[in-house]
Amino acid sequence: MKRKYLMILAIPFALSACKDNEIFEKEMYKNVVALISAGNQNIFQEVVPLTGEEYVGYIAASAGGTHAPDQNMTILLEPDKAPLDKYNRISFDADERLYAKLLPSSKYTIEDYKVQINAGERTGKTMVKLYADGLSPDSTYFISLKATETAGVELNPKKNTILYQVQIKNDYASQATASLYNMTGTANDLVTAGNKKMFPLDKNKVRIIAGNTSFESNETHIANTSMILEIGEDKKVTIKPYKNLQVTQINNDPRYPNTYHLEEAFGRKFHVFQICYEFTLNKVKTRMQEELRLEVTK
Repeated sequence: MKRKYLMILAIPFALSACKDNEIFEKEMYKNVVALISAGNQNIFQEVVPLTGEEYVGYIAASAGGTHAPDQNMTILLEPDKAPLDKYNRISFDADERLYAKLLPSSKYTIEDYKVQINAGERTGKTMVKLYADGLSPDSTYFISLKATETAGVELNPKKNTILYQVQIKNDYASQATASLYNMTGTANDLVTAGNKKMFPLDKNKVRIIAGNTSFESNETHIANTSMILEIGEDKKVTIKPYKNLQVTQINNDPRYPNTYHLEEAFGRKFHVFQICYEFTLNKVKTRMQEELRLEVTK
């Protein structure tokens, strides 16, 4: 009698376990769709070369679950500034000077705001045409989007938005990495050394701080202290003011002939600039002879 009683008690537990397993298996098999991005802020980084030409990137989505979907799954995309606003609040609080910006509409085209994952496949994508020339290396740019469900599609609520970040680069510097050049040389004939961050501006133009002036991330300081290095096809370098800086290129220095070259030694490669110039800052004139060197890590 006791054994029979125990068996009766066990029946509800067995039924409950079967139901739990059924729910678990259903969740495992379910094809939940997510926009492909990284981190809690749902950022996808696209590093775009400055070539003067259109660059093609993609916004992608993936379907989870044990098996690939057995029918086409489509989600719709639409502009939504809310993810960008959230990013700025979390990253910079009330300091609006540091806020990321929406990528100007003139700098990209999304012809089809739809991502389709075909039956039997895991991922789908839509094309983004980018026109990065003219973007500032001092700003952070995003295309801010959200996805909406269509019939038969369930979205992952934590991955239904995307901040598609557009960063710029050229052959000498990249916004995506710290293009920190080692600087050695002289300032008014006194030995000097340090590090300089180089910023891409155009296919063959970069920006650096003059001399051994310290870098500050604000528009006024950058405008007053920065200069442009323009690299010609013959690898000769032309030095120009970025905005307000008084700077004059000095030619005919045998050790610092205002040139760029790619140096190779012992299996390693280096970007090398050898430049000579004179600049005036806060009424102080400084003559610089400097070599800028950065290892190529591709």
